[in-house]
Amino acid sequence: MALRIGFFVGLTLLGLGSSAKFDELFHPAWANDHFIYEGDLLKLKLDNFSGAGFSSKSNYLFGKVSMQIKLVEGDSAGTVTAYYMSSDGPYHNEFDFEFLGNTTGEPYLVQTNVYVNGVGNREQRMNLWFDPTKDFYSYSILWNQRQVVFLVDETPIRVHANMEHKGIPFPKDQAMGVYSSIWNADDWATRGGLVKTDWTHAPFIASYKGFEIDACEVSAGEITNKCKSSGVKRFWWDEPTMSELSLHQNHQLVWVRANHLVYDYCTDTARFPVMPVECEHHRH
Repeated sequence: MALRIGFFVGLTLLGLGSSAKFDELFHPAWANDHFIYEGDLLKLKLDNFSGAGFSSKSNYLFGKVSMQIKLVEGDSAGTVTAYYMSSDGPYHNEFDFEFLGNTTGEPYLVQTNVYVNGVGNREQRMNLWFDPTKDFYSYSILWNQRQVVFLVDETPIRVHANMEHKGIPFPKDQAMGVYSSIWNADDWATRGGLVKTDWTHAPFIASYKGFEIDACEVSAGEITNKCKSSGVKRFWWDEPTMSELSLHQNHQLVWVRANHLVYDYCTDTARFPVMPVECEHHRH
């Protein structure tokens, strides 16, 4: 495993990161017989018996997690490929990418969601500006004390900002594992469950490579303060340039949301007759 650690006394910029093969960072969580290993490439298989999923060997607090994914080709209706970070317990925090399959020729939808203290219902959906089934593309989650950023090929598609000064909770005290899975969700995934999974097209395959974690590893029982910058150490994710998007990234985010956003919980007055409080303050 290539481990990157940088530290400078007095001017400490520290990151604990790794770019590694699958089995150095992750292990199968369920359905081991639905894993296919081809060198540095991992494939997860969904058939009418089971899906499959994996989880990280460690938990992390702040940093960046990335992996390259090639989604299910052809008729993927009813299937969901998920990639997310999550803590444990009823008041858990969670950051979700969910890739919702579709019939052949129709675009994949990417659904993101944020849970804070066990409360979710913050879904946003968008299509992509490329076909995610034809090649590998990187999907990343950047997390620090100021913001959570969802990125696709380094283009931000969503920002969840820290607005604790407005009385809105922000996920910053629970270490998270990293997870991915593929499963059948034809009761809701495609057109609200109207289109069912066509098992004649099984097995459905999601492919992975390029696993990267540059984050603060937290073991069970460790205090989470170790992942916050102090006078003698500074983590790269706490640098001022990481506290908000750059001007270029802001332009990218505006473009993505203007051209590809198809659903935003903030504008769903049927679900939320009163606008969720964080929506009143988010710029995007």
